[in-house]
Amino acid sequence: MAHSFTPAPIVYVSRKETFSASHRLFNPQLSQEENEFLFGKCTNPNGHGHNYRVKITLRGKQDHKTSMVMHLGKLTKHLKSVIDPLDHKNLDLDIPHFKNVISTTENVSIYIWKEMQKLLPTGVLYEVKVSSTDKNSFTYRGESQGDHQG
Repeated sequence: MAHSFTPAPIVYVSRKETFSASHRLFNPQLSQEENEFLFGKCTNPNGHGHNYRVKITLRGKQDHKTSMVMHLGKLTKHLKSVIDPLDHKNLDLDIPHFKNVISTTENVSIYIWKEMQKLLPTGVLYEVKVSSTDKNSFTYRGESQGDHQG
């Protein structure tokens, strides 16, 4: 007698959180003039701030016992453990990672991805999207140039 096999559906699950932080876009290997040319007012020596919005998306199979990819309470706990240390901080001065990494929102999204990867089951993190303004958002999916899709 053949067993019928029903593949588990793949579901995308997202959670949004916010944090506020300041930073300065500045490359110490460049002159002040070059930094001003590249970063404009965002290289102000006193920095500037954003109310960042972070959206984490997981992709995975539904668990046969819970019908969930991951319990949202657990996902929220993991995400808050990553972004709470950034909240109301100066990213460049208070977060060791950004001492040698320019604190662009692209790099903030990559940082959050790498920190979330440490907490989640392998392969379940699909996307990190960080918005720094109502008009600007940055998405990272763990890809590097040279990765081949398909």
